[in-house]
Amino acid sequence: MAKPKKSGNPINLKDPQHFINRELSWLEFNNRVLHEALDPRTPLLERLKFMAIFSSNLDEFFMVRVAVLQQQVEARVTQLTFDGRTAQQQLDDISFSLRPLVIQQHQHFEKVLRPQLAQNGIYIVDYIELNDKQRNYLDNYFDEQVFPVITPLAVDPGHPFPYISNLSLNLAVVVKNPETDEELFARVKVPKVLPRFLALPSELGMTHNGKPANWTGVPLEQVIAHNLESLFPGMNIQEYHTFRITRDADLEVEEDEADDLLLAIEQELRKRRVGGNPVRLEIHSHTPESIRSRLLQDLELDNSDAYEVEGLLGLRDLMYFMSLPLPEHKDRPWQSVVHPRLQRIREPNMNSQITDIEEGKDIFTVIRERDLFVHHPYQSFSASVVKFITSAAQDPDVLAIKMTLYRTSGDSPIVNALIAAAENGKQVSVLVELKARFDEENNIYWARRLESVGVHVVYGLVGLKTHCKTVLVVRREKDRIRRYVHIGTGNYNPKTARLYTDLGLFSCRDDLGADLTDLYNYLTGYSRQKSYRQLLVAPVNMRDRFISLIRREIENAQNGLSGRIVAKMNSLVDPEIITTLYEASRAGVQIDLIIRGVCCLRPGLKDISENIRVISIIGRFLEHSRIYYFYNNGQEEIFIGSADWMPRNLDRRVEAITPVQDAEIAKDLQEILGIMLADNRLAWELQPDGTYIQRRPGDDCPDSNSQTALMAMALGSAGVHYSNIEPISASRT
Repeated sequence: MAKPKKSGNPINLKDPQHFINRELSWLEFNNRVLHEALDPRTPLLERLKFMAIFSSNLDEFFMVRVAVLQQQVEARVTQLTFDGRTAQQQLDDISFSLRPLVIQQHQHFEKVLRPQLAQNGIYIVDYIELNDKQRNYLDNYFDEQVFPVITPLAVDPGHPFPYISNLSLNLAVVVKNPETDEELFARVKVPKVLPRFLALPSELGMTHNGKPANWTGVPLEQVIAHNLESLFPGMNIQEYHTFRITRDADLEVEEDEADDLLLAIEQELRKRRVGGNPVRLEIHSHTPESIRSRLLQDLELDNSDAYEVEGLLGLRDLMYFMSLPLPEHKDRPWQSVVHPRLQRIREPNMNSQITDIEEGKDIFTVIRERDLFVHHPYQSFSASVVKFITSAAQDPDVLAIKMTLYRTSGDSPIVNALIAAAENGKQVSVLVELKARFDEENNIYWARRLESVGVHVVYGLVGLKTHCKTVLVVRREKDRIRRYVHIGTGNYNPKTARLYTDLGLFSCRDDLGADLTDLYNYLTGYSRQKSYRQLLVAPVNMRDRFISLIRREIENAQNGLSGRIVAKMNSLVDPEIITTLYEASRAGVQIDLIIRGVCCLRPGLKDISENIRVISIIGRFLEHSRIYYFYNNGQEEIFIGSADWMPRNLDRRVEAITPVQDAEIAKDLQEILGIMLADNRLAWELQPDGTYIQRRPGDDCPDSNSQTALMAMALGSAGVHYSNIEPISASRT
């Protein structure tokens, strides 16, 4: 065990130099995403997927984070971040850090991935490389499918610069009037209603090893560019250049002034469709300075807001190629397995009666036996969470269902089950979070549909987002009422449940049922509950409980006992939590943090964080689960739930974290943490300077891929043993 630092050492743990800037930490996260696209160990089409994710992440980063910083600069906000930066300094640092990544991404796609795709029979061809038959096919496609939906917009004294929509791909076109020799400027928008990549029929495609290629096609904007004469008849086409715009897309809703929150958000969504102020211009690197300057001037952007790229713009559209039926170039398909305790019951049929489920084998019986723990996507979401809610909707003994919906899918079986429950006469209450960023429109649709069948829908508390993932089912059993709960880390979304790693706990413990009842009264009524039996609830008691749990480890270490903390989350930003962790490290507490995204804590600082290690795991599944482990002098406590250690989660959202009381489940969670800490394939280690180094197995050490290991465990592979997993309960040296 590390020795605690002597007290009295005059170190200011709140010194800005001890923190990593949030925005720069996020860029480091997206750099790790990009690395998966660069890593030759990643299957070819999966590399395109990570290219697309990198670009999509950047779009959202500019629409939200950069937009806010630009607003602060315009408003002359002088407040410093806790790492000591102004808004302008952050914008400058973002630009300095991001530009090399963007250059690296596009160069790698053009010079490495496109040739590798061609070597494997996937040809993304430039229009000028096509033969006459191929061009004729695409020109006919343009005439029939593209030309009718395009509207060229002139820019001259009689036609002001047109509004350019958010994330749109465009052509800046210069034409010359042959009668006057006057050069004119126009903008042509590449329509989003058509595929970005146009595939040629196999008989016109390239050949690969003497056979038709797997895919041959051309970017849509090139087909448009080579048919501009049809859009500007009688004019001479001088030049064209592609560009792309990103706009501020965050909603601004004054809840205190909104009589109807649903209506207020609908109005804001209409503004988003139009888009806010431009925040970024992406242009091809060969664009002449005259065109570049004109676009910047008309969009009211500075030179620093322009990003020049080689090759194709808008690489988020590369996700298209994941639809190709080429399994040899993708990760091996993964089919979630049904939890062993749920394999003896059948999926409920929404059109059948509850008697279709084996007598005595329903999901409520399974939960009554003891708490049930599920780990997605390794274990089936539909056979657990969906089954729980659909069974409750059908069961004649269920009296009420209450749940929170932050995000769900467009064809949600869960919403359909809630509708069925209401139609079956059950009391159904659903809190729909209308302010879930970029899912507002979807949530409004579901809210209205639920209300139309008599579901009691509420929209949360003023000033707070409801982010907790909970379901409460009230059931009549013989001479008593029993409450069943599900408390999870992920959204009730069957689609993302196949891609995100999340945890869920099912229980019928009286204290958890009572706590969730109090929580729903807090959410739907005027209750101002201040204490809970088991749950950590934000913004009520969660911050104080986490601080006290960390301080207990500090006290144990100061008393010569072992102190140990392991925490897995999406982001660590909260300054108070970070400084308390620094105190714990100085006291000798051994701390391991598994943080996928933003981490503002600096590990490995002398006399401050020498006992803190931070890793990030980036793989085929997005790490979304939250687990918090405290050694507690051998009386371990472990928690799961919806909250990260961020100010927004602890202070501005309604969140729920539950302790895990079942010893077997606690052991399972410790094993999951141990597997992740031993990862040497997907794990990256955070350095004191804020950069990350990817772990690599030694010459005599096999790959330890935590996600592959967890898939093997879910399948119950015989003889699987991970000898390099360090026991969580041990004090790490």
